[in-house]
Amino acid sequence: MPLSPAMRRAAIPLLAFVLGLAALGLVAVTLLGRPAVTTSGVGGPFTLVNQDGATVTDKTFAGRAHLVFFGFTHCPDVCPTTLQQISDVLAALGPKGRDMKVLFITVDPERDTPDALKQYLASFDPRIVGLTGSPDAVSGAVKAYRAYSRKVPLKDGDYTMEHTALVYIMDGSNNFVGSLNLMRPAADAAAEVARQL
Repeated sequence: MPLSPAMRRAAIPLLAFVLGLAALGLVAVTLLGRPAVTTSGVGGPFTLVNQDGATVTDKTFAGRAHLVFFGFTHCPDVCPTTLQQISDVLAALGPKGRDMKVLFITVDPERDTPDALKQYLASFDPRIVGLTGSPDAVSGAVKAYRAYSRKVPLKDGDYTMEHTALVYIMDGSNNFVGSLNLMRPAADAAAEVARQL
């Protein structure tokens, strides 16, 4: 039985919807079938010196997930607070995080010598590794992680540093996974990190 003109008019939107849905499904299958491509571009090669005076590179920390945090030893509040929070997360990881490393990369290589980093980090978890280097080497690491730092003169002739306060989660291939949210209980943050171990 042929369709009436009214039925044909009603069928057109339904047919358009079904065809659109089929096209959307085809696009989804095509895109989901492609391998994932990492486009973040966060992280990269660096050569720095640790708190024991040994030269290390990004390859030193490859093979296992790790955290990266930029700061400096003269930081009045953000850095020590964040490093304590990270220490709490490491403790909450328990034995699973035994080999976990955290890179504390200074943004103030002028004052943060290996010895200054060693003394400063003695108050925090021993898995936190202090890294410094020449101003160019440190600047290269800051740029590789798309971080920010700026020297700010103070009235008394001294200076402070503005810097990114993000804690980067890097996987075993040195790829950026995401930033660690420390504004929650340490156990919850540890659970997020544990997924990468």
